[in-house]
Amino acid sequence: MEAEAYRGYCLQSLAAAYDVVLITGEEPSWEVPYIRDCLVVPDPTDQAALSAAGLALAERYDLAGVFTWTEWYLVPVARLARQLGLPTTAPEVMQACRNKANSRALFARHGVPSATSTSVRTREEAHTAAERIGYPVVLKPSAHAASIGVIRADTPEQLADAYDFAARAAAQGTENTSVLVEEYLDGPEISVECVTYQGETTVVAVTRKTVSAPPFFEELSHSVDAADPLLDVVAPTARSAIHALGITDGVSHIEMRLVDGQPRLIEVNGRLAGDMIGHLVHLATGIDLPRAAADIACDRAPDLTPTRSEAAAIRLIYPERSGRLTTLRADGPRPPWLHRVHFQRSPGDQLLLPEAGGDMFSARIGYVITTGPAGDVAHARAEQAVRALTIEVSTPPDAERAA
Repeated sequence: MEAEAYRGYCLQSLAAAYDVVLITGEEPSWEVPYIRDCLVVPDPTDQAALSAAGLALAERYDLAGVFTWTEWYLVPVARLARQLGLPTTAPEVMQACRNKANSRALFARHGVPSATSTSVRTREEAHTAAERIGYPVVLKPSAHAASIGVIRADTPEQLADAYDFAARAAAQGTENTSVLVEEYLDGPEISVECVTYQGETTVVAVTRKTVSAPPFFEELSHSVDAADPLLDVVAPTARSAIHALGITDGVSHIEMRLVDGQPRLIEVNGRLAGDMIGHLVHLATGIDLPRAAADIACDRAPDLTPTRSEAAAIRLIYPERSGRLTTLRADGPRPPWLHRVHFQRSPGDQLLLPEAGGDMFSARIGYVITTGPAGDVAHARAEQAVRALTIEVSTPPDAERAA
């Protein structure tokens, strides 16, 4: 049911404006009230199976558009749209978004400020690249998402383990299994939420982020302020990145870091942002990004008129250490600015942080969403809301034996 917790708002928005037919990897459950029909494709990255399902639905319905908010399906869905004669950014452009090495090359060719980056396949190649780039460096899978497998190495001694960590994640991919060694961009991390229609890009919002302490890059919180002064600073770089990749239509989630106050590209995701960021944008500005994505997929101009000017934040809840979750409660009063509390774990569940071999999916307990008149207020309220929770995690058995 976690798909509902993080993408339910998207499907609800679509269903308010369109009849939705769904291609999904498993039998629908929570989606049923929002869809008219569904075909199950166990592996939607299987192009032949996905195309067969799309063609079958096209025989039943007069399809107006097709799109996805799932990172792994971007290229297959773009190919499906082309097969059906429906609007889409070209599949090869989506492939460039998915392959971070290709993205870096295009950014360099078009003069978009980015990080120095080298694609490698062995520890030895990683060492050579790191020496050339200069420490600290970041290692990451070339075609992954959600900060999985991303790690920083500060010294040559740390590089071998860092390479192995990134390579394990890269090996899970089907599109590209190489590892990137990149320049570490030292500065605050942000994302820029953009909408492109017929080649014209509107920068809708800036998302400010808090990430975990090195060496990992787990995202801990996001906040969106409709009046964020960074909008004017980052908009030109965001538009340049979209133009460099060749994105003509759709919603994009562009990750950057501010180095000495100036934006430098991390990556461009050719889809709606995860972690409820699109919902934060709606709470802060009134702009409905899932609806915009659907409109564009149907070759309709999206309505990007702001209807409010507020702020919203999400705080993702992680344990302080790995272990078994023993207690989880939300007690006390619920102030009006506390928009949502969601738990995706229950007492008894094992929680594994990256240093214990886990990742954001195996460690995350849930999230809180808060609102406020400005981004810093919404963020502070989210931290306050998490402090009010009762969360207890047992010491892992190995740690108990070691003690």
